[in-house]
Order: sequence, then structure tokens, then C-alpha cells
Amino acid sequence: MADISAKDVKALRDETGAGMMDAKKALVAADGDMEAAKQALREKGLAKASGRGDRENMEGVVAVVGDSTKATIVHVKCETDFSAKSDGFVGFVNTLADSVHANGADAAKAALETELEDLKLLLKENIEIAVAEVIEAGDGNTLDTYVHMQEGRGKNAVVIEGSGIDAETLHQVALHIAFAKPMCLTRDDVPADEVEAERASLLEITKAEGKPEQAWDKIVDGRLSAWLGERVLLDQGLHGDKVTVGATIGDGTIVRFVQAFTGA
Repeated sequence: MADISAKDVKALRDETGAGMMDAKKALVAADGDMEAAKQALREKGLAKASGRGDRENMEGVVAVVGDSTKATIVHVKCETDFSAKSDGFVGFVNTLADSVHANGADAAKAALETELEDLKLLLKENIEIAVAEVIEAGDGNTLDTYVHMQEGRGKNAVVIEGSGIDAETLHQVALHIAFAKPMCLTRDDVPADEVEAERASLLEITKAEGKPEQAWDKIVDGRLSAWLGERVLLDQGLHGDKVTVGATIGDGTIVRFVQAFTGA
């Protein structure tokens, strides 16, 4: 049997986040083989991690890499702010972003599967890749990106594609998206079932207020329009002003946008 030193146990514990006794048992079972012990602990940790999948993971890190023609946005979730701020977690997200940008989402996830497993083992949290998307600008279009950083990590990221919009205006729209968090680009993009549910709710509110029945439809239409205006990018006032995003871009077109953010 291999001689298992306290130094070896500590090294395995530091690398995997396992308890001291678990690390020692794994090394003994692996006859001192550090890699085999690490794999055994990984498998044990992942078995436990499968039971964490229903735990809330509102924290995490976002990252964006790229330029005006091709950009990649990623978002990796975790459970706690403490884990999200750790060097290992932030480093993994940045590595993932670079890999997705270079190789595509599927290839990057496959290549970094072991690193993700090790992160789950170390932090003992529900960790998942929520967004990993590459956006390439169409012919003649331009991309703009924005990442809001806080305590050394990305908290809110946006990639936007525009056509016929000057660079400064497109960037201002990206900034607006980051903090206004629109649901959709246009009213037609809002799911029909959500619109109907809101209409039904507004009708009940209007009835309860004692409004005359003949005015119900008009009142509900007005309130529904305001509700949509708060959620649709083109209808929102740029930076909260009266002039809408749609009016600001004039004859230009916002082709699409992707946003990822942590927290509420």
C-alpha cells in the first residue's frame, strides 16, 4: 500500500474541495494515485450534485468577447455571490467565453466538461451554463457590446446587432438594454399567451374599479398598450426619456439583441 502523507491529502483537498477524511479515503483506495483519487472524488461529488439541480442559482458571471462583426456572450449560474466572485469561477467563465468564440458552443462545452465538473465538486453548488451564444453580424450590419462589471466580474451583458445605425447610437441602445431589461424587440415578439393573460387580469381590475361597462375595452386596450411599452425595446423611452428607442434609431433597424444578467 502506498504511503499517504498529510501533504498529499491536503493537496487533494485543496484541489477538489473535498473533506479531509474523504480525500484521505480516496487516496488510500487509489493506492496514492492523485489523478485516480481526484476522479473518484469527482464522481462522488457529481452524484451529490445531481440532487442540487432544483436549488435556486440566481448568482453567477457573464462575459462577452468579440468585435463589431462577431461576438460571443456566455452566462454561467451558481448559487452564491461568494462562489461567483471566486477566481476559479470567474476564470472558468472567461475561458468558456474564449472557447465558445473560437470553437462554437457545443465544442466548447465538450472540451470544458471536466473543468465544469471540477468546479461543481469544489464549490458544491448548482452550477450550469445558462447562455453560450455566438452572434455574427449580417452583411452590412454592426454589432455592439456592453458588460457591466462589479467587483471584478461581469454582472450584466448585452450584444446587439443593428443596421443603418451609427456606432454611438447603437452603443446607447446597448446601455439602455442593460438596465431596462426589455423582454422583446417588438410587440409581435411578446408571447400571445402572456398578452392574453395580462389582458384578462387588466379586465378584472377595470371591472373592480367600477368603470362603466361600455368603456372596458378602451380602458383595457390602453393599459395593455402601456404594459407592452414597458417590455418592448422599441417602445421603451431611451434611458427613461420620452423619446422611444424606435424613434431614436430613425430609419435604422435593430436586428436582434441578446442579454444575460445575474441576480434579480
